[in-house]
Amino acid sequence: MTIEKNKVVALSYELEVDGRTADKAGADAPLEYIHGTGMLLPKFEAAVHGKAAGEEFAFTLTPEEGYGTYNPNYLVRLPLKAFEVDGKVREELLVIGRTLPMLNSEGQVVQGTVAAVTEDSVTMDFNHPMAGKILNFKGKVESVRDATEKELREGLHGEYLPPEEGCGSCHGKGQGCCKEEGEGCCHGRDECEGDCDCEGGCDCKE
Repeated sequence: MTIEKNKVVALSYELEVDGRTADKAGADAPLEYIHGTGMLLPKFEAAVHGKAAGEEFAFTLTPEEGYGTYNPNYLVRLPLKAFEVDGKVREELLVIGRTLPMLNSEGQVVQGTVAAVTEDSVTMDFNHPMAGKILNFKGKVESVRDATEKELREGLHGEYLPPEEGCGSCHGKGQGCCKEEGEGCCHGRDECEGDCDCEGGCDCKE
């Protein structure tokens, strides 16, 4: 069986960026996805399309084929008050290089990286961490199988299911809010009632 649309694919791989390993997945815990559903970069999927289980691959993606070129306009200076919770600035969150979930003007959760901190402002970088980078992938196709009707309908890990009312998706880690991902998952509300284990939903305190 070869990799085609709506096949569940498991890949072991290593991503090298700037001469260093930036990400990897071993055969014991491979990357799994449903091919052709937009879960991965289009050029990544195109590079492994048609390969069978056991085949190896190696390819390079340019910034334009990956996460885009670096855009300095995505550096945004925000007032320190924007990081207040109950009238107090959460200074422990404002560490340069730390990624924080934030809400954009449309109410969507976006990831920003703390780039600079001053006495009255914080500069957030909303470029993807891999923006402007050349991505070198190599790996192996571990398995290929047909997706079930449920997987096609709900997603391989339930990612197509609607979020719990009042709680958005926690960055791909399941429904509801997720304490270990940091404050802000629950649309700016950082306390949850019940057990927030990133696998199921939870109710958020207003």
